[in-house]
Formats: sequence, C-alpha cells, structure tokens
Amino acid sequence: MSANRSRIAVYPGTFDPVTNGHIDLVSRAAPLFERIVVGVAESPTKGPTLPLALRVDLARRALAQFSNVEVRGFNSLLAHFVREIGAGVLLRGLRAVSDFEYEFQMASMNRHLIPEMETLFLTPAEQYGFISSSLVREISRLGGDVSGFVPAAVADALQAEWRRNEK
Repeated sequence: MSANRSRIAVYPGTFDPVTNGHIDLVSRAAPLFERIVVGVAESPTKGPTLPLALRVDLARRALAQFSNVEVRGFNSLLAHFVREIGAGVLLRGLRAVSDFEYEFQMASMNRHLIPEMETLFLTPAEQYGFISSSLVREISRLGGDVSGFVPAAVADALQAEWRRNEK
C-alpha cells in the first residue's frame, strides 16, 4: 500500500440514519488520517427508510465539524468506490462481539476484492456501544424519543418521514 493511500480512509455504511455512534467513530478516526470519505451506500436491497440524498445531507451536517471528512453517496460495489477514492484503509465499527463474525467475513471478502486495502476496526465509546440505526428507526417509528442517540436534524427527519408515510 502506498503512503498516500494509507492516509485516506473510507468509512462505508447505509447510515439509515447516521447516529451518535457513527459520529463517535469518525471523531476517533479523524486524527489518524489525512482524509476520510464517509461513503453512504444507496443499498436498495436493504430498503432504507430515508432516501439516499437525505442520508447524505444528514451525514454531512452531523460531520461538518471535521475538516478532513467528506461525505459522498455511492451505488456501486464498495471495491469500486474505494478505488475511485484512492483509499488504502476501510474503516469499520465494532459495537459488540456479535458484530465481529459479519465484519470479519466482510473484511475477508474485501481483502480478496481489494488486496491493496486494509480494514481497520474501531470500537465506540461505551455510551454508544448499544446504538444501532435499526433500533433508532424502530424507536422513532413508534413515537419514542431518539434525541440521545442521533443529532436533532436526524430525529426531525425521521419524524417527518413517519408523518409522510402515514398519509
């Protein structure tokens, strides 16, 4: 891996929605890299609640404080996106041991597809270890308060989405 590639990381995910746990991971990674590209995957097979453009916008707003972080949407194979960016590191978060098996499998597949790239696993601060986008969506959909788990703009966007779907 070239020195330039090792200074650029891609943090991919659906970010449906971006959570305080995602923000925490970026805050831990930002000092380690010259540039981080948060890749918001379209992921139509996952059936995201929020449209891609809104997820990108919310992530940009949530991560605006980090001068070396860029947010981009993508709808291609992750390997192609990583090569397009010129990154040498793939960032992934591990909240619990239960995440490890899936993430290990993904890292192995990505190593096969992008041999010049390394995967770096980071863990969140303890107060974010239980937060997942799917739990946030469900709590919000049922009228619960998610303000402790996501930025205010994200909580508002989720509530707007549920109201729109009720009509």
